Amino acid sequence: MANDDQCKILGTVSIDLSDDDVLAAMKSIQGYVDITPADFKEIYGLAYSHALERLGQSVTAEDIMTKAVISVNPDTALTDTARYMADNSISGLPVIDSNQIVIGVISEKDFFRKMGTENKGSFMGVVTECLSNKGCLALPIREKTAGDIMTTPVITARLSSTVSELSTILTDNQINRIPIVNNKGQLLGIVSRGDMIDSFCTKVL
Repeated sequence: MANDDQCKILGTVSIDLSDDDVLAAMKSIQGYVDITPADFKEIYGLAYSHALERLGQSVTAEDIMTKAVISVNPDTALTDTARYMADNSISGLPVIDSNQIVIGVISEKDFFRKMGTENKGSFMGVVTECLSNKGCLALPIREKTAGDIMTTPVITARLSSTVSELSTILTDNQINRIPIVNNKGQLLGIVSRGDMIDSFCTKVL
């Protein structure tokens, strides 16, 4: 199985070792192994947990962030903002001022919220609403700018933030990406959930 496929599995399910898996592994080791399958599984589980903890504390935002960040300024038209997101297959991006300071973020949720469809939660939910109302729900915000709908204050992190810290921020705030900034608040990069999964796979597999 390719590493990319393994990464997808690791990111979506928990894999439990069976006794057959353990016995097969033990048989593949040359010589006699004086350990029971149950002991082997316990050691493996503890080692796996320690490895995750070690990686979480040793890998930082600087190691895994995307440096070429697609961003907009507060005066960028929403039509252009939406086009940038669609063309680059991203669901959110930071909003920066003329000094490169992050002043907000825009995600699909912000579009849904301003269109009055935040409870739909998906593109198809919006399509259903549009078809039901026989009109485009985006028309009322067509003339607005990124600054009109961005979420602020923005949650950011530093280059030295560890993967464990980033994971906690993402989970606690129910967000999918974190702009990485310097001590002036200027944009240096961005870390997404996908970046964190990819970094884990790169280190482990």
